[in-house]
Amino acid sequence: MARRVAVGMGIMEFPFSGASAYWHWVDLLEAGGVDSLWQTDRLVSPTPFLECMSVMAALAGRTRRLKFGVNVLSLAMRDAVLVARQCATIDFLSDGRLLPAFGIGSPLGPEWQTLNLDSKTRGRKTDEGLEVIRRLWSEDKVDFEGVHYHLSGAQCLPKPVQPDLPMWIGGSSEAAIRRTAKFGTGWQAGPETPAQAKDVVAAIRAASAAEGRTIDDDHYGAGIPFRFGRPDEPGLQPLFEAYRKRTGRNPLDYFAIGDASAVLGRIAEFVDTGVSKFILRPAAKGDDDIMTQTRRLIDEVLPLVAARWPKPKRQMAAE
Repeated sequence: MARRVAVGMGIMEFPFSGASAYWHWVDLLEAGGVDSLWQTDRLVSPTPFLECMSVMAALAGRTRRLKFGVNVLSLAMRDAVLVARQCATIDFLSDGRLLPAFGIGSPLGPEWQTLNLDSKTRGRKTDEGLEVIRRLWSEDKVDFEGVHYHLSGAQCLPKPVQPDLPMWIGGSSEAAIRRTAKFGTGWQAGPETPAQAKDVVAAIRAASAAEGRTIDDDHYGAGIPFRFGRPDEPGLQPLFEAYRKRTGRNPLDYFAIGDASAVLGRIAEFVDTGVSKFILRPAAKGDDDIMTQTRRLIDEVLPLVAARWPKPKRQMAAE
């Protein structure tokens, strides 16, 4: 099957002056042909940060075409039955536009200490939670006996509109690769460079085969910070330094900085590794700056993407 390269957009911290500016931006994405909108998950933050599931519900009512997801939801910090019902409800009300993505959460996140959660159990709890969610979406009643979940006759109605609601998994550790191979329908990269993403994609394919499963070649994604500008702009330096501190890597191997051809070039590097779904995050602050960066992405990059990786004819006819 031919892969479809799709470009979505995302934000982490809330960079707007208020709700009106945020909705103005969402309306631009909806009208401009952006594929999807993604909200990063945080339960605790010293800066303004939208709660991800509330955002998904609001987007379901505000938009009619745009898909949306969380990049990625830290399942170990939440109750899996509640998450399953939230996702099913949002997918139902949006007529099948939710893109759920799950991870275990960074051990450096402030939530573990602030909420008195045990970060050492986050992998096992996430694995149990993923199995609970998958079964609740597909079975009438679920009995489950694990370490973290004990369910008797649990139900989730209405079911998601999507008959096989996607379950994207984040992370690049060996455990995340195994988790993706066992539970995932897709993989979402975090701070990985194209070279690192290539290794993870290959590892997931091998692990999926060992599990007797396959993940669609069209279901590998990456997030890329972008900016139309120069790498020496003062506003980029804190972002570069934060990336270096978090990963120990050169940010210029990850960020897409420059003109439209530079952004397209970074996308192409990931496409060559097997990635075809993208979350582009504007490296910008303030309403005007974010809108300018977003308009340039829509006007200058999306047409280049469509020309270089045209949609399959069958999909174009369906749309």
